Amino acid sequence: MATITATASASPYARIGGMAVLRQITDRFYDLMETDPAYGVLRAMHAPDLGPMRESLTQFLAGWSGGPRDWWEANPGKCMVSLHGPYAIGRETAAQWAEAMRRAIADVAPADREIADALAGVLERMALNMARG
Repeated sequence: MATITATASASPYARIGGMAVLRQITDRFYDLMETDPAYGVLRAMHAPDLGPMRESLTQFLAGWSGGPRDWWEANPGKCMVSLHGPYAIGRETAAQWAEAMRRAIADVAPADREIADALAGVLERMALNMARG
């Protein structure tokens, strides 16, 4: 019982597996975006080189989940919603993002399924809330 309590009190960052697992999830997410035609509309919204986005999303997820806050230090006063403001994010694009992220998390299969499912759910709601129209 003590192990469950200790695990439950750990940060989401620690429970998901830290930077290494977040990097795997992010890499899988962008690999899906680049290779699966189902995410074509989403891919078209991004720059040809996804390298900087891979690093940025990994850093964002780390800080957002309770790990190192490097993304916030590099982007003072910014948030994901405002950074995406200039883009015409519709319901289809937001749904593609959420589905690709859910698949990436499932493919990486972090050991703590509870936190993995929670992460997928929260990120899906965040993506869908960015949709306009």
